[in-house]
Amino acid sequence: MTRYVLHRVVGAAAVLLAAFTAAFAVLYLLPSDPVSIMLDQSSTGGYVDPAQVDALRARYGLDQGPLQQYLGALGRTLRGDLGTSVASGAPVAGLIAAALPETARLAALALGLAVAGGGALATAATWTRSTRLRGFLLALPPLGVAVPTFWVGLVLLQVLSFRYPLFPAVGNRGVASLVLPAVTLAIPLGATVAQVLAHGMGAAWRAPYVETALAKGATRTRVQLHHVTRNAVLPALTLLGVLVGNVLAGSVVVETVFSRQGFGRLVQSAVTTQDIPVVLGLVVVAAAVFVVVNLLVDLAYPLLDPRLTRGRAAA
Repeated sequence: MTRYVLHRVVGAAAVLLAAFTAAFAVLYLLPSDPVSIMLDQSSTGGYVDPAQVDALRARYGLDQGPLQQYLGALGRTLRGDLGTSVASGAPVAGLIAAALPETARLAALALGLAVAGGGALATAATWTRSTRLRGFLLALPPLGVAVPTFWVGLVLLQVLSFRYPLFPAVGNRGVASLVLPAVTLAIPLGATVAQVLAHGMGAAWRAPYVETALAKGATRTRVQLHHVTRNAVLPALTLLGVLVGNVLAGSVVVETVFSRQGFGRLVQSAVTTQDIPVVLGLVVVAAAVFVVVNLLVDLAYPLLDPRLTRGRAAA
């Protein structure tokens, strides 16, 4: 078990380092200069002193070579210092810390709706004996995955905010303002959950142990809950890390559509202004969340199926 945990932790650290290195390389190769963009946005069309540009570039370390910039940024990140925003001059860690709580609430509600809705859909599709109903239910997840997220958000705004003013259209105004963005995010996530669970449950219903349980007099409901669902959950658990990554990516679109302040809007603003320290910090935080969630999932596998660690020990 110890070797299994150590192997997963080392792998997680390697993924984080690779994500940081790749993000830094891409950002460094950008042809534009964030300091020039900042001065162009703040100036009124007057003359910009080259000495001022050089001073700002030196302040943010942009006058150094790529290797020096990389090692400096890596060292600061390992110490918990994500740098300073070129656009606003504020600490990057503070900007991210202010944005994350709103996105965390949105993500938690969206994931809850996705798991509940996707699980219910998969259960109904595999439990029913009606071929037509099963075919209809199984056709819904691909549709949910294919529909663009921004289109879903705009439709929900038009119907439930403008035509029928049931929920706020924009902003961060309490729980009510979370509903439409969360539903928008939950639809593609829930569709993915439903696809994976339905596949796993369908395979479980065809397994010999299900036939044995039914032959012993167990009801379909008991078999569904105690045998089929339990055996289908383990493969679906792998989805958790992917879903968290999808939530962070989808928050960029959703928070823009609904004019919410959060992680996604900060990403959009930093990319627009090419604020390299902020973008790099956002990549690091997003990668850390993704890696931690996947690490927890990996560590939970042996608890659900001890054969995994026994198999590694035997190998």
